[in-house]
Amino acid sequence: MPARVPNAYQMVIKEPVGPVAAFTPWNFPLNQVVRKLSAALAAGCSIIVKAPEETPASPAELIRAFADAGIPDGVVNLVYGVPSEISEYLIPHPIIKKISFTGSTPVGKQLAALAGTHMKRATMELGGHAPAIVFDDADIDAAAKQLAMAKFRNAGQVCVSPTRFLVQKNVFEAFVDKFITAASLLKVGDGTVAGTTMGPVANKRRIPALEALISDAVEQGAQLRFGGKRVGDKGYFFEPTVLTNVPLSARAMNEEPFGPLALINSFDTLDEVIAEANRLPFGLAAYAYAKSAQTKHALSSRVESGMITINHLGLALPEVPFGGIKDSGYGSEGGTEAIEAYVNTKFVSQLDV
Repeated sequence: MPARVPNAYQMVIKEPVGPVAAFTPWNFPLNQVVRKLSAALAAGCSIIVKAPEETPASPAELIRAFADAGIPDGVVNLVYGVPSEISEYLIPHPIIKKISFTGSTPVGKQLAALAGTHMKRATMELGGHAPAIVFDDADIDAAAKQLAMAKFRNAGQVCVSPTRFLVQKNVFEAFVDKFITAASLLKVGDGTVAGTTMGPVANKRRIPALEALISDAVEQGAQLRFGGKRVGDKGYFFEPTVLTNVPLSARAMNEEPFGPLALINSFDTLDEVIAEANRLPFGLAAYAYAKSAQTKHALSSRVESGMITINHLGLALPEVPFGGIKDSGYGSEGGTEAIEAYVNTKFVSQLDV
């Protein structure tokens, strides 16, 4: 070890990592661009945004607003095109120093591997299959209403959407009844029509995909308690759907449904429900409702997820970290933690002689 020099001047410098390539999804086309763009600019990085072809207009208008506000040419850039061609060009390009991707786990793994090949820093915010755990000492009314709101937000097309609802047996039927009541109050339809509370799924492909997941679960013994069908023959509207007693072998219990599909099962013990919560390779978000301090502490320490919110909906605020673990990715897209991925840390030790 070198000897310490008492009169040395030492400092830690945070430097912008460099130009960023950001890949954003269609389900929140403005929010996802803003998260990446804001962190990059705050750190002093320029950025190229590859926005989604399914929702091109709103990202284009956002970038136009930055241009109209006077941001220098070349700092904020927007591109559309074939996703694979753009990623295969931008990620290896020597100018690009940082990758940020929000999307599915399979695509994220491919891009992370490509980034790793070129030693590029990467933030990956990928898919999930969030457990929502309700204990028998919880406020069942609040749990049912809040979890139904979270489940059917954006027609369930949310990476942190609660999917596996795990309810303690003593309150199982009470929770199911209240959850179905909340789902039945939703008005599905055109978002421009007054009173609409849930819009469509993204495209035509999602209708048969959801139908297949529901059919598979019912064939294996699940009970269809509410919904389960397409709404009308125009657009891509699907009923809020509730399945109960869903076997673990059902596809929906293992694949992210990314739609308005809630799967509700019962449990007996804390250890049992934590084992189920951690069963899948995903680890983005988790929800829980309980009054026991001991239970809440166990959930906080033992549930494997990048985020957990207990007794309220407290995720995705701008000032808090947002990201997952395991197959749900790595890095943060919120809070001060988000900036770290966009800077290099340099240590300087200087002795004036």
